[in-house]
Amino acid sequence: MKILMSAYSCEPGRGSEPGVGWNMVRAVAQHHEVWVLTRPDESGDIIQAELDRHPVPNLHFVYFTLPIWGGGWRWGESGAMQIHYYLWQIQAYFVARQLHHKIGFDAVHHVTFVKYSNPSFLSFLPIPFVWGPVGGGESAPPLFWQDFSLRAKAYEWARATVRRLGELDPFVRLTGHRSAIVRATTEDTAQRLRHLGVDGIQIVTESGLSAEEITQLAQCPIPAAPPIRFISMGRLLHWKGFHLGIRAFAQANIPDAEYWILGDGAEQHRLQALAIELGVASRVKFLGKLPRAATLEKLADCHILVHPSLHDSGGWVCLEAMAAGRPVLCLDLGGPGVQVTEQTGIKIPAIHPAQAVQGLASAMMRLAMNEELRSQLGSAGQQRVRELYSWQAKGEELSQLYQTLAQTLPVPSGVRYPC
Repeated sequence: MKILMSAYSCEPGRGSEPGVGWNMVRAVAQHHEVWVLTRPDESGDIIQAELDRHPVPNLHFVYFTLPIWGGGWRWGESGAMQIHYYLWQIQAYFVARQLHHKIGFDAVHHVTFVKYSNPSFLSFLPIPFVWGPVGGGESAPPLFWQDFSLRAKAYEWARATVRRLGELDPFVRLTGHRSAIVRATTEDTAQRLRHLGVDGIQIVTESGLSAEEITQLAQCPIPAAPPIRFISMGRLLHWKGFHLGIRAFAQANIPDAEYWILGDGAEQHRLQALAIELGVASRVKFLGKLPRAATLEKLADCHILVHPSLHDSGGWVCLEAMAAGRPVLCLDLGGPGVQVTEQTGIKIPAIHPAQAVQGLASAMMRLAMNEELRSQLGSAGQQRVRELYSWQAKGEELSQLYQTLAQTLPVPSGVRYPC
């Protein structure tokens, strides 16, 4: 089949959205002929260098950017990037329309940005349109705002406001209604889409791992000697919930246990002050932001991943920990709530901060005292990643999806391109 994919963010060797874009288009190109709409900017040279080293014959990139904007979107303002992205999406439609007249695509798939409150004008092409993964419908439960600083509360309020404004955009609703399938990353995003009257929603995590990464992580041996070590990895931001992890660790009071926190960010000083206040500063170690190789070495030295995020669309670290055979302890929210099951970790309901901390603390004690349980959860996590979250598995699943859409959906008749 001939598949057109839109990947505003796409770059090999990266995590987050650039990694989603690159790995998804590359996985689909193992099965079909793929054309990718993306930006040149810094990524173009990196993509070409990667294709020179590891050719993918079925993968073709179409680069373009806004002629009146140039590199202005990189001024450092997130608002500037959002405006650039919206205008780029409009331009992508006209580029895609010309390509479709020339090539004749069987389906079109919007991959990145992963945000449900921004439209994709590619839905106006007269072929089956797949929207997603899309996220952004997740919110920190209101009762958890009591722990946030004024700056953090302002961030959450602004985020919710921008999302509501996006929902008022008629093109967002049209994108949803014209989609053959909408792939939402979480139940929260699916609920927001249903509120907009959108049907045909699948809940599918955005994150994945390559076969090489899965093999590498599977080789991380479990530490045989004490102490029990918990680990959290990510940016130290208020919504990552690391303050809940520290409180739970202090409440659990497991003899000789350690809690390692990898990353940096605006909340670092508050988290360090909290560890001192709770009397666990000597056992809570802030290791800073490390290169990936060093991060995996630290993961190999630990037993349990703690990821108490309050509104993650994805949760790459959960998949990495599962691939490494480590049980995951998280809140039953967002992406981690989709990725982690009762067979691979422990999910704590997020009703109230005190309740969540108590649940996390009890789970920490349970896992620390039960080596057999840690082993069972870790083995099940490795199997789940291999079966569902490898990019190879995702490519096969998307290939089947495109073929199903082509067989079951009628070709639209009388469709007019918008001017």
